[in-house]
Amino acid sequence: MRMRIFVASSNPGKLREYQALAASLAAAPAGGETPEFDLLPNFASLPAFEESAPTFAENAAGKALHYSRHASEAVIADDSGLVVPALGGAPGVNSARYAGPEASDADRVAKLLAGLRDQKIADRAARFVCVLALARQGNVLAVFSDFVEGVLLDAPRGAGGFGYDPIFLYPPLGKTFAEIRREEKNQLSHRGRAFRKLLAYLPSAF
Repeated sequence: MRMRIFVASSNPGKLREYQALAASLAAAPAGGETPEFDLLPNFASLPAFEESAPTFAENAAGKALHYSRHASEAVIADDSGLVVPALGGAPGVNSARYAGPEASDADRVAKLLAGLRDQKIADRAARFVCVLALARQGNVLAVFSDFVEGVLLDAPRGAGGFGYDPIFLYPPLGKTFAEIRREEKNQLSHRGRAFRKLLAYLPSAF
């Protein structure tokens, strides 16, 4: 029987992202098929989990644990964001809410760039961080994390990606995450790296 895993989200875009990661990483676990990912049924009607912890790991594990109590299959949840040492680690776990709950990606980028306006390029280092948690019926099975280092530009570049991708320069390529193909980003990104760890673990969990 094919392994089935629910994504703790009601967002079809999030599901497509996981499905694209699995496909682009060609990540079928040794001795098995690539798992099937689906949105958690009735997610919007379930009690919400407040992602208010101070770390990515606590938010991801707490969310996976919470929603796994409402699922018949294993559940994955993630928390990710941009960490900028020159800003004391901000936006960090507040990356999606950095400019307010109703702000757009452009609003968040603008606020971040305003905070870095007087910083030299040497002080514009940043890293994207992703933590993925896997839980089943009220038990956290595993937590995986990874990151990717980059430098923040003073203006957006590229039409792809989302969030802070247009200002996140990946030095080995000399391009922002908004300038590279999705398949290439999946290989290099913090989420792609953490996801590979999850997929490698799955055969031992089921």
